[in-house]
Amino acid sequence: MKSRRLLSLIAATTATLAIVTGVALGHVERSSYWPDPAADASLTPTAGGAVPKARSLASALKRRARGDTYVVCKQGSLRRAIRSIRGARKRGFKLRPSAPTRKISKKRAAKLRRVNRRLAKRCKFRNIQAAVNRAGNNDRVVVMPGLYLEQPSRQQPTDDPRCVQYEETSENGEGAATYRYQVNCPNDQNLIFVQGRELTDRPVPNPPRENRRGIPDEGACVRCNLQIEGSGVKAGDVVVDLAQDAKGTKLRGPAEPSKDVGIRVDRADGFVVRNMSFAHAREHGIYVHETDGYLLSRVKLFYNEEYGTLTFTSDHGVTKDCEATGSGDAGVYPGAAPETGEQTTEGARRSNQLITRCDVHHNNIGYSGTMGNGTRVVNNNFYDNATGITTDSFFAGGHPGYPQDGAIFEGNNIYSNNFNTFEEGSDVEPRVPVPVGTGIFIAGGNGNMIRNNRMWDNWRRGTMLIYVPDALSGGPAGGPQDSTAHRNRYHGNVMGVAPGGNRMPNGVDFWWDEAANQRDNCWYDNGEVTTDPPGALMPSNCQNTSAGVTYGPKLSGELLPCAGSIESGDYDANTCPWFRTPPKPSGSSGSGSSLPLPLAASSSRAGSGRLVFDFCQLSGTTLSCSPFRDRL
Repeated sequence: MKSRRLLSLIAATTATLAIVTGVALGHVERSSYWPDPAADASLTPTAGGAVPKARSLASALKRRARGDTYVVCKQGSLRRAIRSIRGARKRGFKLRPSAPTRKISKKRAAKLRRVNRRLAKRCKFRNIQAAVNRAGNNDRVVVMPGLYLEQPSRQQPTDDPRCVQYEETSENGEGAATYRYQVNCPNDQNLIFVQGRELTDRPVPNPPRENRRGIPDEGACVRCNLQIEGSGVKAGDVVVDLAQDAKGTKLRGPAEPSKDVGIRVDRADGFVVRNMSFAHAREHGIYVHETDGYLLSRVKLFYNEEYGTLTFTSDHGVTKDCEATGSGDAGVYPGAAPETGEQTTEGARRSNQLITRCDVHHNNIGYSGTMGNGTRVVNNNFYDNATGITTDSFFAGGHPGYPQDGAIFEGNNIYSNNFNTFEEGSDVEPRVPVPVGTGIFIAGGNGNMIRNNRMWDNWRRGTMLIYVPDALSGGPAGGPQDSTAHRNRYHGNVMGVAPGGNRMPNGVDFWWDEAANQRDNCWYDNGEVTTDPPGALMPSNCQNTSAGVTYGPKLSGELLPCAGSIESGDYDANTCPWFRTPPKPSGSSGSGSSLPLPLAASSSRAGSGRLVFDFCQLSGTTLSCSPFRDRL
């Protein structure tokens, strides 16, 4: 009986640790639903069902262009545009820190000047929100270079008592701002709000439906296929800054925020934002919610206190050519993604969101995905974070999709993630506890593929895997008790070697907590690596069944003390080693670096213009892998 109580305590404490790790400390999300993945044919062209294609800047001036164009500018916008064009012609510019310097041609510079001069003549708005309010389906909002503070939005009260009537009352999301809240109080939380669909009188289920596919109170499109873009050469030409003292604040540094969200895109299928920067939100720079079809391209996110980008319960999305830095939770976060992986009901698995060609650095976490199901993270740089990548299972209010499964992390550089956000004097305030010095951390995820990445100079661990019991992670009542941390594959990765060939080891390449109930996890074909436990306990043939034999020492030596420190909220490095900067591993043949590096080339096979990946299944003692074609 005593041993049973001890085991219960161990399981509970471990679960508590994983729970706290995966949850942001901001306001709770509303009980959310995944949009219907089929295209909405009620308008022409259809909205959703696929990633939208960005329309060229010049096309906004065509007489027969699809939709209307609304131009936003500031005094001096044209002068700033011409100055930026001149600089890009002479000195060049970078899309992100690791990208090569680009110089635009003389012909391209001349065309861009002509376009901006014509746009300046059509400018009728000084604030982006005013232009968005005028826009409808298929329209464009073009923002000319300048600093946008959105003063009318700032002047709207935050946590306005008149908005309380629109808060959610269900147990899962009690107190959350509903869609009706956002529509009736658009600038209570948001500097810019994009209402994609009409309000309806259809009731929202209370409690929420167990099946989260299909938005129950979805109205007709009013701003679907909307595109918002900067007209400058680069993302830094158009800055939306939420800092209270934006003119006296450094863009790449913390500031006191004025609102929670930079731009919130809610149920706006087919949305595109590109060539803009968002900084100093109390929570998120760009927030895309319950949207089918979105493209975030050439965007920069600076010191938003929780997430740079939050794409929540959204489908058919791409984030590319981005930079995210200074986030207290994660630079990029595709949370509560649709079940298109192991748990799909669509007949075939598919990726629902892609993050590619991004530099995500100097955050508490680079990428985070609570229930980040079926996401694909390919060819990015994650460096100088506390933890580079984490994905987890936690049934928080508003987060459907338990347990997390089916993410692909491939072709990324994951290195030098040793930024200790928990140290006094850090310019980033951590919103969640994570193990400093870690490349990839999976807390209770299933069927994830970690392949063909290069991981080096992460002083604690290259990868970590821990188990999360369902009963204490908030899993559905009556479900299995051991449904997390199974079938994760780590293969084809280069560990502890920088691109130039210098030996720059991780503290340990592969680490897992050795819980007895984990099944069918494995690492193989990663070259010469270090593991904890030794490789025999996580076999290379992916036939692992209940191999955890030394769970107790890891619990008492690390997980239990960290759970206690996290529960108390003190993040004490003397109690929990996670919050202490690990020593640099011995054996390095070169000096450490947190500078951006050219992106690693993906070794995925090409097929018909799409990437192809393998999904592996274990049947008896036979492991079979079949091609999986990207269907974004």
